[in-house]
Amino acid sequence: MKHHQLAISMLTSVMAFPLLAVEPVHFTQTEIDATEAQLTDFPLMRAVKSSIATRDNSAVEAVSVANPNNPDNVRRLESVLSGAQFEFLFPVRAPEYTYLGLLQSAAKFPALCGEYSDGRDSLAICRKSLATMFAHFAQETGAHDKWMTEPQWRQGLYWVREVGWDETKRGGYNMECNPDTWQGQEWPCGTFADGSYKSYFGRGAKQLSYNYNYGPFSDAMFGDVRTLLNNPQQVADTWLNLASAVFFFTYPQPPKASMLHVIDGTWQPNARDAQNGLKAGFGITTHIINGGIECGSGSEKPQSQNRIEYYQALAQYMGVPIEPNEELGCKDMKPFDTQGAGAMQIYWEQDWSYIPGNPNGGKSYACKLVGYQTRYSAFKEGDYVRCLQHFFPEVMIDDSGTPTAPTDPVNQPPEAQIQGPSEGEAGAAISLSAAQSNDPEGGALSYLWQLPVGGTAPALNLVNLELNLPIPSSSESVSVMLTVTDEAGATSVKAHSVLVKVAGEIPPDGASPYQAGHAYAAGDIVSNASGLYECKPFPYTAWCAGAAWAYEPGVGAAWQDAWLAR
Repeated sequence: MKHHQLAISMLTSVMAFPLLAVEPVHFTQTEIDATEAQLTDFPLMRAVKSSIATRDNSAVEAVSVANPNNPDNVRRLESVLSGAQFEFLFPVRAPEYTYLGLLQSAAKFPALCGEYSDGRDSLAICRKSLATMFAHFAQETGAHDKWMTEPQWRQGLYWVREVGWDETKRGGYNMECNPDTWQGQEWPCGTFADGSYKSYFGRGAKQLSYNYNYGPFSDAMFGDVRTLLNNPQQVADTWLNLASAVFFFTYPQPPKASMLHVIDGTWQPNARDAQNGLKAGFGITTHIINGGIECGSGSEKPQSQNRIEYYQALAQYMGVPIEPNEELGCKDMKPFDTQGAGAMQIYWEQDWSYIPGNPNGGKSYACKLVGYQTRYSAFKEGDYVRCLQHFFPEVMIDDSGTPTAPTDPVNQPPEAQIQGPSEGEAGAAISLSAAQSNDPEGGALSYLWQLPVGGTAPALNLVNLELNLPIPSSSESVSVMLTVTDEAGATSVKAHSVLVKVAGEIPPDGASPYQAGHAYAAGDIVSNASGLYECKPFPYTAWCAGAAWAYEPGVGAAWQDAWLAR
């Protein structure tokens, strides 16, 4: 039996070799592991792997509020932010976001509010992490409604789904689903009954989008990319709506550092970063999230200014000191580049090098780290050997062991669906139906409805809900929650918004107030920001329902693309 040492070298040229009549090449798993360890043995990789480590879901499911057996980082978070404080900070949040969900997210990611044994202040880092995340929540998923009693820094987590999208809509954010592409193969998209691909629009506090983000997140949460690709609604309807934001908070996007490493001081800007105006502080976390849109223009964009104001308010509330020299904005920050302190290569790719003496024409029989996304990640155990055997199918692993016996199939959770009107008069009766909910295994479902404050219904455990709408003092949107449970106890949660209209209410400025995500028609006139605005004719009309940060009339970064001031 012949063993060949794995060789490491730089990219040279692309060469094609026939797969027939090649000499088998044998390695032991120990040799492969040693090569992978050599390629990933550097301080930044070790720090990142530590910060993205996850706990088993059994530990997550055991978490409860004020439980003395909660993991240390969860108890630290509870000491910094109580359930009552969470309620105060997010009084208008979508009901899918819960304090328990935040605790479960921390349980999954031990680095959030984790322990630092090198002299750094763990409690202070926890406070600053939460204040930073919450400020971005207020911008990314906030109501941005100046008419609300609550200030905008307390309007975060209002949206759980991207405005204008729900699970019934087709053809969105799924252009990478083609099974002829490696993205479609590695992260196979779920399909509807008619075979069309599900839509991977923004969901959750970070508005996770596209199958190539749902797949890796699903893998990090469940060890299986298909769980959330088949059931993307779970990113909106379960604790994953906050876990997805923590996932983004802890994971780097090289050459960008992770937000956690900015806050805890692991990221220290080098000379190249200084040349690019990249400084530690709240501002660079905005750059990490949305630098291409909000940063580097020489003046602070409205979105970035919002984030600053929200952070200042949240920092004051949570006892986070803001130093006089902290860079809060990002107007002078250039893009991150590959010479900065956050640059690292995290994906495996074929090493195309020619190695004299290696079999089959000098193939390298190695994979190397690259900066662009591939199907193989250095963060995922086993991906190096997958890369090796994918590009070099003649590789034989002599001590790989025997396959384990197949296990029983895992129960798939049901999918909750709600059909019914999206608006009604205050005090009127409307009918909602859960009849389109389904169980992948075809089993029976049970139903439990949760009503908005002031709403009533004769029964809450039937497939149909006869809802008497509340009577608010002014028109407002309310949420109805549905939980469906299958025979194995798995659940799915769905929310349905209803605009409750108060008869005779006079809207400000004599026109209906702007509603983010409403499907406006050409010529519709709304009031907003102390002015009147008319929705533009085709082909611009659809933008009137676009994301509020971009198209809110008189306020959004690109509002003039959708509206005419009157």
